[in-house]
Amino acid sequence: MNNALHFVGFKDERVYTAIAVFGRPDFWHRIWDARAKAEIAEGDVAVFASGTSDDMVKPVAFNDSERF
Repeated sequence: MNNALHFVGFKDERVYTAIAVFGRPDFWHRIWDARAKAEIAEGDVAVFASGTSDDMVKPVAFNDSERF
């Protein structure tokens, strides 16, 4: 089973640097919310624009699947 690559919180040009380093993500999470946390499985890689997975989760969930 392949591990998924998640990008969290990218809202500017820094995403291009992240793509150059890590490759294109399997999942994009606009914010670090409960939904993003739940979708990152053990063994997955999460790349944060700022902060870490230890940061407090935002109380409002954002449906990233409706973004595009």
